[in-house]
Amino acid sequence: MNKAELVEKMAKDTKITKAAAGRLLESFIAGVTKGLKKRNSKVTLVGFGTFRNVYSKTRKGRNPQTGEKIKIKGRNVVRFKPGKTLREKI
Repeated sequence: MNKAELVEKMAKDTKITKAAAGRLLESFIAGVTKGLKKRNSKVTLVGFGTFRNVYSKTRKGRNPQTGEKIKIKGRNVVRFKPGKTLREKI
């Protein structure tokens, strides 16, 4: 399912326009993004899951084409852990 299909489903299920459903989805995405701005922050949706912002440390890697060793910079990574209700439904 892509974003357009999700907006269409939300509009159908809640009997609102696609434009309103699109704004709701954008608001949700913006809220989760804002909640994950800080390092080691998390956004928990009970029954659905938890989005967590964790820092991935700098590490050594290897270029698969040349075999040359490279340094991979550390960065923030978003991880998702599904909640109990979601795990049971899928």
